Amino acid sequence: MKVSDMLVKETIELGLKSTDKAGAIDELSLLLEENGCLSNLEKYREDIWERENLISTEVGSGIAIPHAKSAAVVKPGIAFGRSLEGFTYDKEHCNLFFMIAAGEKASNEHLQTLSKLSTFLMDEVFRAKLILATSAEDVLQAINEKEQEEIEDKFISNEDNDGKTFLVGVTACTAGIAHTYMSAQSLRDAAAKKGIEMKVQTDGSSGTENMLTAEEISRAAGVIIAADRGLDLSRFDGKKLVKTSTKKGINEPEKLIEEVLNKNEVFRAEGADKQVSETKSDAKSNTFDIYKHLMNGVSFMLPFVVAGGILIAISFMFGVNSSNPDSSQYNAFAAFLNEVGGQAAFGLMVPIFAGYVAYSIADRPGLAPGAIGGMIASLGGSGFLGGLIAGFLAGYIVVLLKKVLVKLPKSLHGLNPVLLYPVLGTLGTTLIIQYVVNTPVSNMNNVLTSWLTGMSGSNAILVGALLGGILVSDMGGPLNKIAYAFGIQMITSGVYGPMAALMCGEMIPPIGIGLATTLFRNKFTAQEHETGKVAYVLGACFITEGVIPFAAADPLRVIPANIISAAVGGGLSMAFGIELTAPHGGLFVIPIAVNHPIIYIGCILAGSLVMALIVGFTKKPITANENLGGNVNVSNV
Repeated sequence: MKVSDMLVKETIELGLKSTDKAGAIDELSLLLEENGCLSNLEKYREDIWERENLISTEVGSGIAIPHAKSAAVVKPGIAFGRSLEGFTYDKEHCNLFFMIAAGEKASNEHLQTLSKLSTFLMDEVFRAKLILATSAEDVLQAINEKEQEEIEDKFISNEDNDGKTFLVGVTACTAGIAHTYMSAQSLRDAAAKKGIEMKVQTDGSSGTENMLTAEEISRAAGVIIAADRGLDLSRFDGKKLVKTSTKKGINEPEKLIEEVLNKNEVFRAEGADKQVSETKSDAKSNTFDIYKHLMNGVSFMLPFVVAGGILIAISFMFGVNSSNPDSSQYNAFAAFLNEVGGQAAFGLMVPIFAGYVAYSIADRPGLAPGAIGGMIASLGGSGFLGGLIAGFLAGYIVVLLKKVLVKLPKSLHGLNPVLLYPVLGTLGTTLIIQYVVNTPVSNMNNVLTSWLTGMSGSNAILVGALLGGILVSDMGGPLNKIAYAFGIQMITSGVYGPMAALMCGEMIPPIGIGLATTLFRNKFTAQEHETGKVAYVLGACFITEGVIPFAAADPLRVIPANIISAAVGGGLSMAFGIELTAPHGGLFVIPIAVNHPIIYIGCILAGSLVMALIVGFTKKPITANENLGGNVNVSNV
């Protein structure tokens, strides 16, 4: 059975309306029900959520694959949804969503077909085709082409592997449908790139496939176990062995291969070492995944920042001094809005951020120490930076407490989560924040605020250009988040210029690429013209993802154009002294949150024109065949 037999036009939605995980699950499951795949929609959704609660089905590269084996499935099927702007699924920003419905007693043939889709998604070109698709037919064509490639690959003889390094691995996720096979494929591909032969056993829902023999294990230079559930590892006794999650097998295969090859000690199958613990707790204890922890805090903090900033901006509509009782502009309702936005929402911003950074590191026991530490940082003047330190500090302190307090008698273990973790964690965090962190960070904030407040001329232009360029350089990656966090820190300090430069910079690339498709029509396919229209709308909404399909197809032209044009817009914004009190909202908040809205729109348009001209003049005209096929040439550099 082929993937295209289970994914049909009726279960493809290229314009998901959902903006969160719950909405996407509801929308995709409804497609499956309407196509006759489900007998009980609510039961199927319950099974999906039961699977999600075990471990998130986001797999990296902007993909999530919610799936479940359920008695409510009467016909195996796949639903595909795409959101160009995307949203945070759990902790990662996702654009592509495949929902897999398999019966409770699904046949091996069905499960192997579903697993095949997971391996397809490891191909960057295949993912790019899904992003750029303008119709359900385009999606099905991409899948058909991929299946044809797989058939052709079976006729290609394997190279002589004599003398090559040989590795073995085992992958197993909780459901055994998606992560198991994606992880195996990723490991095999990474090994092949390094000239290494690798055999990976998959323990999926259809049973064990590619079973490792005793001879293969004996010959192997190392073993990689990427599993989200318990496995018997006794047969790997005496081998170099690395244990990790399927998600790391998908996202970090090269690192895992290097780790196992460079390992000195060997695995001894004794006691608890015989099993791999479930990865949900393993992932939570991976305290060095700094970016993941930071993004967890930002995702929970952002609604407070947006709500507070927009309410403050609305209060300014009554007058700049409308919340001051001593001013002639005073308005009671405006003062209320300013209090809700400035004191309530912004007051909770840093504690929420710090709490959920700590939560990401140490799970639930880290939440209270992190949030309380963030509040002490906020009250002590160290603000967002102090909250950042408090979050990581609280998380690591609780992780340390877990290791120390495990030595207590088992009869006292029940006190850990309700008494010892919160009390000792909070005490340790707040003492360090109050007596070590607050004073120097507060002084640094005051110096930075004074410098930015009095800045003008070339210095202001340079800062605005740097902020705008950095923000769009990796389109949602670590640099983007660092620049945005700086803007939020400045808003909390009463400096609104940097945030104006940041929003201007992020709106420019999608608007600029849309303008390029309008001004240079012979440089883009008909399909790209349609995508360009969507980019206009996304850019106006402060959603930079509208440029991603073009960046994926032509990175050497589009990414430098992103940075240059955003730098131009950010520099102009700072040069004109434009301020923005709301950290999000795009075109919708400009009339109420920007001090010079007309000039600000001019800055955005100027940067967008620069973007359009750079892309338009450097891009080659498309050929007639390309335009007829409507395909993007991903190697057109």
